[in-house]
Amino acid sequence: MDFAGQTVIVIGGTSGINRGIAEAFAASGAKLAVASRSQEKVDDTLTALKEAGAAEVVGAAFDVRDPEAVAEGLRQFHEALGDFDVLVSGAAGNFPALTSEMSVNAFKTVVDIDLMGTVHVMKGAYPYLKRPGASIINISAPQAFLPYEGQAHVCAAKAGVDQITRTLSMEWGVEGIRVNSVVPGFIEGTEGARRLAPTENAHEEIKQDVPLGRWGTTQDVANACLFLCSDWASYISGTVLSVDGALYQRGSGKFGQMMGQMLRAQAKEDPK
Repeated sequence: MDFAGQTVIVIGGTSGINRGIAEAFAASGAKLAVASRSQEKVDDTLTALKEAGAAEVVGAAFDVRDPEAVAEGLRQFHEALGDFDVLVSGAAGNFPALTSEMSVNAFKTVVDIDLMGTVHVMKGAYPYLKRPGASIINISAPQAFLPYEGQAHVCAAKAGVDQITRTLSMEWGVEGIRVNSVVPGFIEGTEGARRLAPTENAHEEIKQDVPLGRWGTTQDVANACLFLCSDWASYISGTVLSVDGALYQRGSGKFGQMMGQMLRAQAKEDPK
């Protein structure tokens, strides 16, 4: 797919799945802007995006929890690259914890990053979105629609992200702006994959549970984003698309149960 001359913004685009998405758009000839909290990661990613074929690259370090910093960073991106054709909002935070063992501030931290961070990015980018024609992708998670033990904070936050996607697809659709969510499955080579499958046996066990029989790749997720932001998907908006090899058709299953069991065992070993 050809995105030559188009401006693509990837928030959280300096690592993992989001970096893979940014690199795929770079390979398609787009002008790229990426942001994360680490200036070092931003600088490294800009070099990689140039090598991948991006027409122009800019970056900024800011925290999505800070609406003023988000607004200023997006203003700088617009000044450098022009109206936004594509916006990918992918900043996220997560940690496993039972609700009874989690502080209010810990719960709030994930809501502030995942949910409020999405709000800040949407509102900060709104003045700069191309009308008509802009496409927004919110990177969501299965916790938005599947309950997982030890993930109440993420479930609440990501459910909100998907509802923002659906609502803005109507509110902003009248201006010719499309909004969709993408839900990655188990993706090879990411920090989440290393935590979930630290051993070869665990890696193989997860692979066997995926109906398509393999882990996903960052390119799999990037391909879905490229499609949703292309003219081929010009009538698709308000959709939550899972890129998971059909794994989530099985529900949260043993993964959610295993996390709850692990956390309860830890609480017994280290009572407060």
